Amino acid sequence: MIAMLQFATLAIATLLAAAAAIVFHWLLLKATFLMMQPATAHRIAPRTELARGTAALARVYTAQR
Repeated sequence: MIAMLQFATLAIATLLAAAAAIVFHWLLLKATFLMMQPATAHRIAPRTELARGTAALARVYTAQR
């Protein structure tokens, strides 16, 4: 009877340890992917007034030909 109780205790302790290891591994993996994000992921997009102005200037010059 004592041997069965010890075996059950060992099995439950092993399952709890495995669950804790899985959770810890998942947290480390999530932290790793968060640190791997590029630094430019949250920057504001550059303004494009120059490109629009250049396109308008090109239209004006092609209309004069």
